[in-house]
Amino acid sequence: MAIGSEIERLIQLLAKLPGLGPRSARRAALALLKKRDTLLEPLSAALADAAGAIKTCEVCGNLDTASPCAICTDARRDPHLLCVVEDVADLWALERAAIFRGRYHVLGGALSALDGVTPERLNVGGLLARVKQGVDEVILAMNATVEGQTTAPYLMDVLGDIKVTRLAHGVPVGGELDYLDEGTLSAAFKARRAL
Repeated sequence: MAIGSEIERLIQLLAKLPGLGPRSARRAALALLKKRDTLLEPLSAALADAAGAIKTCEVCGNLDTASPCAICTDARRDPHLLCVVEDVADLWALERAAIFRGRYHVLGGALSALDGVTPERLNVGGLLARVKQGVDEVILAMNATVEGQTTAPYLMDVLGDIKVTRLAHGVPVGGELDYLDEGTLSAAFKARRAL
């Protein structure tokens, strides 16, 4: 099918977004083009505004319009609790749950020999500098992946004597045992506690 180069470029760029393949990108492009006035043009303006205004927080690595970000400058947050996450998406997920009132540190990934991600490519130096500023507890909120589970022990070693905790792994709320994988069941069984 012959389409203009501008449309093809739009489809190719949309296909680079997570969760969108070529077919989904084609449908999204068509939807945007059909609603040019109400969707495409406002989206284009919002993307341009975001590109110009969004910064990476120099303290924690979050994305915001200011650096330091709103979380780092919030006086109501406990500066002695530091939650380490792999990515900004993980920070945003914890914020949506509204369960943590400390500060965050974004590593920028997880250790992966296959992908060439070494400790030098992660923001470990920034973490150590922040811990020296009076952090009492570091909470490791690493993903339950091979990479996340490799990164957690490494961080525990480099953090030394500071109190380090990690998120529990196991059966999710509302989860049925029959539908869980063996790794999740094993982690849940090992992390059992008295009632």
